[in-house]
Amino acid sequence: MNTTRRTTLALALGLGFSGATLAQAPYPSKPVTLIVPTAPGGTTDLAARMLADPLGKALGQTIVVDNRGGASGAIAAVAVKRAEADGHTLLMQYSGYHVITPHVSKQAAQWEQKDLQPVANVLNAPQVIVVREGLPVRTMAELIAYAKKNPGKLTYASSGNGSLQHVTGAMLEQQAGIQLTHVPYKGTGPALQDLLGAQVDMTFGTPPPYMQHIQSGKLVALAVTGKQRLGSLPNVPTAAEAGLPKLDATSWFAVFAPAATPRPVVDKLSAEIAKLMATPAFQQKAAEQGASADYLNPQQLGDYVKTEYTRWGAVVKASKIEAD
Repeated sequence: MNTTRRTTLALALGLGFSGATLAQAPYPSKPVTLIVPTAPGGTTDLAARMLADPLGKALGQTIVVDNRGGASGAIAAVAVKRAEADGHTLLMQYSGYHVITPHVSKQAAQWEQKDLQPVANVLNAPQVIVVREGLPVRTMAELIAYAKKNPGKLTYASSGNGSLQHVTGAMLEQQAGIQLTHVPYKGTGPALQDLLGAQVDMTFGTPPPYMQHIQSGKLVALAVTGKQRLGSLPNVPTAAEAGLPKLDATSWFAVFAPAATPRPVVDKLSAEIAKLMATPAFQQKAAEQGASADYLNPQQLGDYVKTEYTRWGAVVKASKIEAD
């Protein structure tokens, strides 16, 4: 064998060895960052923190929750889109940002759904319609009557333009024949703070961040936007029971990875999340917060995203919400 052939063979063997070593590299090999597109305090943040510690223990690495709110979720989505596709940077996504914001916000042009690979759905939660303490309404009928007497006076907070809360507010205006004033925030946390401080009058949101304040009387729950009453709020009627049968809006919170993340890594993550979500402790904590632990695998989540994108696109068009 001549020198050239020996060199070529040695190089080929060397490359083969390196490739095998790389393919067999353990995952995760360092701490995992779970980026949240909202400020602390909302359901998206809660979903991330419910996962972080137990999932980190299952994977043998720390999972760091990194809140990057703003730009209607684009800041977080772009950060994950641009991250190394090795499973060490993930996104805890909020459905409003994923399937509604792209229809109404120019910010969403910075990323596309194809940039993010589905991993697992974690939580589903209907919205609860809450008003501040001191507002002279205790039922949806009273809220609608008050709004009709005071057009544009009632303000409602949302986690941002194009969010599910924003679209739900527009739906309520259409269905009830009232006029509200929308006040967008960079996440549920800041919106909740101003609601508790009486800077805004009401909001629509998934139950977890509001539960303790409803129970303490600082906020008044008027209705939930799901098809059934919540076990944690048994005395709060559904929107349909309150006279608004078409006001049906449920949020979901799911994990996504950069598009090019290897499928074995995605499958491992999804499988560990499924195990965690199946535990009574996780399911109970979700239920206590007015949410449900509803696992979807990567394929199921991808299909669901397509359906939701189409459904909410029609709602946005009907609501005439303009792009920012």
